[in-house]
Amino acid sequence: VQLEESGGGSVQAGESLTLSCAVTGNFFSINAKGWYRQTPGKERELIAAIVTGGSTHYHDSVKGRFNVSGDNSANTILLQMNSLKPEDTGVYFCWIATWTNYWGQGTQVTVSS
Repeated sequence: VQLEESGGGSVQAGESLTLSCAVTGNFFSINAKGWYRQTPGKERELIAAIVTGGSTHYHDSVKGRFNVSGDNSANTILLQMNSLKPEDTGVYFCWIATWTNYWGQGTQVTVSS
């Protein structure tokens, strides 16, 4: 199983960015999927997830600004990020939970004020 992120980059505060994750490989089913973020000096944390049934969950710091979605037919996971803030700067990792957890290599997002 491989996960590959794309779409990271450098933006100004208030701008938007969309991250995409392509999931390939063999697995029976995905129980949950989404995005983790690691900011400087902090541990990696889950910021957006889609669980079985389709419900979504967000970290308080991104609620109302980020939107996670998944295209099951194409095995892609998207993260639409709006109203970006400097504190959103970090490395973003896509993630899926099958019988175990898988993460991508990460993509850097830098938001300047």
